[in-house]
Amino acid sequence: MIASTENKDPSLSTELGGVDTRGSSVHLPTSSPERHPGFQRIFRPGDLTIGLIMPLETHPGRPAPTMDHHLEAARRAEDLGFGALWMRDVPFYDPAYGDVAQIFEPMVYMAFLAAATQRITLGTTGIVLPTREPMYLAKQATTVDRLSGGRLVLGLSSGDRQSDYPMFGIDYATRGQRYRDAWSVFRALVEDKFPRFQSEMFGCADGTLDLVPKATFGRVPAIAVGRAQQTVEWLASNLDGYLGSAPKPEGLDAMADEWDSQVRDLYGPQRYKPIGIGGFLDLSSDPHMPFQRIPGGFRAGRSTLINYLERARAAGVSHIALNPKVSRQPYSEILDELAEYVLPHFPTQASASERA
Repeated sequence: MIASTENKDPSLSTELGGVDTRGSSVHLPTSSPERHPGFQRIFRPGDLTIGLIMPLETHPGRPAPTMDHHLEAARRAEDLGFGALWMRDVPFYDPAYGDVAQIFEPMVYMAFLAAATQRITLGTTGIVLPTREPMYLAKQATTVDRLSGGRLVLGLSSGDRQSDYPMFGIDYATRGQRYRDAWSVFRALVEDKFPRFQSEMFGCADGTLDLVPKATFGRVPAIAVGRAQQTVEWLASNLDGYLGSAPKPEGLDAMADEWDSQVRDLYGPQRYKPIGIGGFLDLSSDPHMPFQRIPGGFRAGRSTLINYLERARAAGVSHIALNPKVSRQPYSEILDELAEYVLPHFPTQASASERA
C-alpha cells in the first residue's frame, strides 16, 4: 500500500537539509533524470503509463502470496507492455496489517528481476528510508541501476507501520527528520565524488572515501512515495517526482495542481517533475461498475478504469501503479483484460536507449 501520511514537522530546510555538506567534495556532472531509461520509460509530459505493484498474484483475504511462477509473471507483464514493476518494503509480518507485500526484500528482489527482464522499469513504493542505513542503500541502488542498465526508479517513503520502528530501536516520532537526514547522505554519496558531510544520525565523510559504483546515468532517480512527513515544497525541491495514493476522480485535478504549482514556483514552467498515483485495484467483472473507494485503493470495471485514467492524464498524472492483489479473479485474467482493453489507451513508449 502506498503511504499517504501528512506532514507533521513544518520546520524543514531545503535542498540538503539536516546534513552539513560544506567542504571540497566534487559534485559529479549529472544528467537530467529524463535521460535515465527507467525514468523516461514511465514518466513523460502529457502521457500516462501503467505499472504493477508486486506481487503479480491475487490473494484476497490472505496475508502472503505463494510467489509461485512469479518470474514468468514478471516477464509476461513486460511482454504485454506494462511500464514498471514496483516493490514494497515490508520487512516483518504484522497480523494487525495482514499484508507482507511480495515477501522478498525489494532491493535484492529487484536485482533478481533485473537479470530476468530487459526493458521494464523496476521501482520501489517505497523503501522506508528512516529505517534504512543510507550508505548501504546508496551502494545497493547504484549497483541495481548499473546491473539493470539504468532501469531503477527509487521510491522513498517514511513508512506507515508504527510497529516496525521498535524492532529497529527507532523513535517513530523522528521519522520525518530521519528521512531528510538519510536522503541527504544518500544523495551526497551517489552524486558527489569523494563526498564530505556531517550527519546527525548517519555518520560523516571527510572526502577521503568514495562510493563505487556510481550510477550509470549520473544519479539514481528518486521519487517521494506519500508525503513522508515533509512539506510539498521540500519534496518538490529535493526529489525527482511524487507518487501518492489514488484519489477519487473529482480529486485528481486538485492533487496534480498542488504538486505542479509547487514545481513551477521553484523551477519555472519548463521544469518537469512528474506526479503519479497508485493503490489497490479490485477489478470488477462488470466493465461498467462505477468507481468505488476501498481501503488503500479502489474498485472499478475496465471501462470505468479507462475513464478514470483518461481524467488522470488530463489532470497531468504521468503514471499509475496498480496492485490488483485484492481482486478475486486469477491474476493471469487480470493481465489479459488490462492488456487487451486498457493498455492500448495508455501505451508505454520505448526509451531513447531502446530506440537507439
